[in-house]
Amino acid sequence: MDLEAAGGAVTAGIIAGAIEKPGGRAGEPHGACADCGAEVTGNFCSNCGQAAHVHRTLLHLGEELLHGVMHFDGRLWRTLPLLITNPGRLTREWVQGRRTRYVSPLAMFLFTLFVMFFALSFMPHQAVTLPSLPQQIEAQKTAIAEAEQVVAAARQEVAATEAAVSPADGSPPSVDSGARAGVAAGVLAGAEAALIGEKAKLERLQKDAIEGRKDGLTSGSWQAQVADVAASLGTDGQTNGLTKTVAKKLKNPDLALYKLQQTIYKFAFLLVPLSIPFVALMFLWKRGFTLYDHGVFVLYSLTFMSLLLMAVVLVATTLKGAGAAAGTIAVMIVPAHMFAQLKGAYSLKVFSTLWRTIALLIFCEIAATLFIVSIIYLGLGH
Repeated sequence: MDLEAAGGAVTAGIIAGAIEKPGGRAGEPHGACADCGAEVTGNFCSNCGQAAHVHRTLLHLGEELLHGVMHFDGRLWRTLPLLITNPGRLTREWVQGRRTRYVSPLAMFLFTLFVMFFALSFMPHQAVTLPSLPQQIEAQKTAIAEAEQVVAAARQEVAATEAAVSPADGSPPSVDSGARAGVAAGVLAGAEAALIGEKAKLERLQKDAIEGRKDGLTSGSWQAQVADVAASLGTDGQTNGLTKTVAKKLKNPDLALYKLQQTIYKFAFLLVPLSIPFVALMFLWKRGFTLYDHGVFVLYSLTFMSLLLMAVVLVATTLKGAGAAAGTIAVMIVPAHMFAQLKGAYSLKVFSTLWRTIALLIFCEIAATLFIVSIIYLGLGH
């Protein structure tokens, strides 16, 4: 997985470099272009655009690779500070045509996205610690006792409502008592179904403790729990074909997780087309803005969010106990950055920016949900 992430990062850097126009070191002019033969008066050929000085050293080949993958030129250091501190100005200037000084939003997004996956793949992963199997059995017994109390209370409620429906003095029952009786019966049915499920889970845990699991998973691990949930979904006759397919893949949780990670690597760009319509929806009645403008906004915004996620993971990994604080700060930074980018990019007033920021946060949740559903379908749905 690490090698694939590294390959993805390099590939993304090369693609991003191909999107950008040539901008490396030209060196000294040599009088005539080595490519088209036209006379050269500066560092680049005015006819075909090739650099006047052609390097032929192994050191320069490494420099070209580093530049193509990492984009270490002046535009990066002009783009990054603006993306962090003044994203509205960056978006507005790119849309208005002042582009030679900045890295393009698409190249920036591709490179940052895949570098993020590359960096995250090398971060140390914390092991998921779960209670031991005997502890889970005891906890399940407690859960069953609580479920039995709920069932007993529901049965008492049903008995009370039935008495109200059929009074001893023979008077006609009220409409409210009949409705209460129906609700109480429904609650009782749900409580009894939950109790049956808890008892089945206890039997499964006890059987695993005695015989072990046939699928080879460690009893009580998160993989075993996911496999058990998948097995229960697969046997439900009311589930549709997609749910059954996903449940079948989840019976091997490690493989399913690997497929989901690879799918996220390959289809992360779907966040862009999923987000653009929501941004455009906020400016339907405003003239002068095109889908291209909204696309630039989305690309720069997603790039910043990727950088922010990398920063949070880095702080949480290197500084023990700082993960919660870093996450809290990031949650506050996100709306502030959206507000600044909206206000500067679209030249909005404070109130117009504020309600659009709130709407954008809601739209982000919708787009993220659609993205997760798409990833599950693409990774496990077929």
